[in-house]
Amino acid sequence: MAKRQMDLCIEDEEQLEDIAQALNATVRRKILSMLRFSSYSIAELAKQLDLPISTVSFHVNILRKAGFVSVTVKKYSRGNAKLISRQIDSVTIDFRNNLSLDRNSHQQVFNIPLGSFSDAHVEAGCGMASENSIIIADDTPGVFFSPERLNAQLIWFTKGYLEYRIPNYLLKNRNVSAITFSMEICSEAPNYRNEWPSDITFWVNGVELCTYLSPGDYGGRSSRLNPSWYSDYSSQYGIVKTLKITKECVYLDETVVGYQTLSKLNVTEGDFLTLRIGVKPDAKNQGGVNLFGEKFGDVPQGLMYMVDYSS
Repeated sequence: MAKRQMDLCIEDEEQLEDIAQALNATVRRKILSMLRFSSYSIAELAKQLDLPISTVSFHVNILRKAGFVSVTVKKYSRGNAKLISRQIDSVTIDFRNNLSLDRNSHQQVFNIPLGSFSDAHVEAGCGMASENSIIIADDTPGVFFSPERLNAQLIWFTKGYLEYRIPNYLLKNRNVSAITFSMEICSEAPNYRNEWPSDITFWVNGVELCTYLSPGDYGGRSSRLNPSWYSDYSSQYGIVKTLKITKECVYLDETVVGYQTLSKLNVTEGDFLTLRIGVKPDAKNQGGVNLFGEKFGDVPQGLMYMVDYSS
């Protein structure tokens, strides 16, 4: 079979983002490896990976968007099946082209300590873990007000919310084009359940921006970063979600999810803005929240806060 290669230049930013996202997960890299010599259905991939069909379908859609795989429908006597085939064997990126950069544009990135929330309302089961151990005791909501929370690298709760105060001095007297929050997050179930939906909602300055339907509380394999003392039968990793607020709208990842804007949210007023993450009491899927810090999960990051502005 002829080698199928994708050639990109550094200016192909949108496509590069899709490529980076597609390759930034172990399970997706495994799928590409499995498709080296043969095509498989979603069900066959799920069986070999020991994952739910819905989870594998999610990962296949990301690979498909990036151009790595194709999906064809094959008819059988008992119905139809979607066959997944690999389309790309290698990727080459040419860094020699010059980007036409706006040299007046800047971005500052802050890592907000996971345990530095200013307010919390959670119910058991809940808990926090540092890099070295469970913090005090799990299923004890009062622990969330202990000074030891500042050491948290993993936070979980089944009901309620966390709220962070984020300094906004960078937003004042600047032409700010966007603020972005990024985090590795998933649902919270006893031990773990890969299919455990949760409606996780985000608020900024008290304004509800959007709700992310988390598919599950992921486990069944060890994460890249979890410390050795942490149980393999507990939550292992999440999915990195990005909430971006611009002058025009709100994005969850690359999807427009609302039309609250920087000006409507009054992000420059006072000394800080607030970010709340939680599950509403009337949510259809009350499946809780896991937040992963840089020492847990698959991605070495905590709660990231980014400001894009021009001078």
